[in-house]
Amino acid sequence: MALFYSKANVIRGSLIYAAGDTIACLITGDFMLTRLLGMMLIGGTVYAFEIPNYLLYLNDKNFGNDLKAKIIRGLLFHIYFNPLWIARHLLMIALISFDFNSISFELISIGWYSFIYSTPFVFPANFVLQNYIPYKWRFVVSAIFSGIMAVYYALSVILFS
Repeated sequence: MALFYSKANVIRGSLIYAAGDTIACLITGDFMLTRLLGMMLIGGTVYAFEIPNYLLYLNDKNFGNDLKAKIIRGLLFHIYFNPLWIARHLLMIALISFDFNSISFELISIGWYSFIYSTPFVFPANFVLQNYIPYKWRFVVSAIFSGIMAVYYALSVILFS
């Protein structure tokens, strides 16, 4: 499988992830220019590379098209954004915010609780995204949904610490 990294996804990832995180920052009162710029960098590099490639991987797998196959695709996409992914996201936020005191193994615990408590509404969204959104638009829709989830992740630090 050839890896995919496009200029369009770099731009979309930079703008959408930064916008979602900025909204989260405004809600929590944590806005910082370095965080905005850092999230643009992360969204346009890390997320614009890894997420479309995982979506491509799932798209290329032939699971079939019955309900069981759709559940598998939705579940595999949901599990991708697992507690360690969330903890890594929170770690990157701490780094770009120069909040080195918040870097600890507690981020994994926060990631775990965030993942568990969000599953009832995130899994159905991932199910729809993976099965009913055309591949061409999945990264954009996923990034927009992740932008909404950025608000939740920012609040997760408050809720689950």
